[in-house]
Amino acid sequence: MLPWQQLFLMIFSLFSLIVSAKGLYESSRKGRAFTDTIFLGWLGIFVWGDAVVFGPFWFLAAFITLLLRDWYLFAVIISVFWVVRSVGEMIYWFNQQFSPLRRNPPEKMRCYGLFKSEAVWFGYQIFWQSVCVAAVISSIYFVHTWLSK
Repeated sequence: MLPWQQLFLMIFSLFSLIVSAKGLYESSRKGRAFTDTIFLGWLGIFVWGDAVVFGPFWFLAAFITLLLRDWYLFAVIISVFWVVRSVGEMIYWFNQQFSPLRRNPPEKMRCYGLFKSEAVWFGYQIFWQSVCVAAVISSIYFVHTWLSK
């Protein structure tokens, strides 16, 4: 593992712990578990409640990868994470489309300007399908690279 990769994993581990603590604070102390976290989506953390679970997950992923000194393992973990996370999001938005319960009113969604009315659910579904496809392909590539090194 290259020095910059080690440094990245150390910083990423620390960042994950900070995000986890912030998520715990926002969720338990302030009651804001369902408040959006706009800049943490790249970690799969869309609301503060997600940070409570995914913060420790990312810390452990980076820490174990650092201990094993295997950068490709970290790439595999990221890509497999996004396969699972995107499938979960696809299911969520598919269910939201056909459920009478409106947890996320269409007019309050970020993509409402692109997809009017309930078509917004379709937009979210196909977005997460695209993420899933990219994650599956990158998982296959990274697993192949990891096993052949």
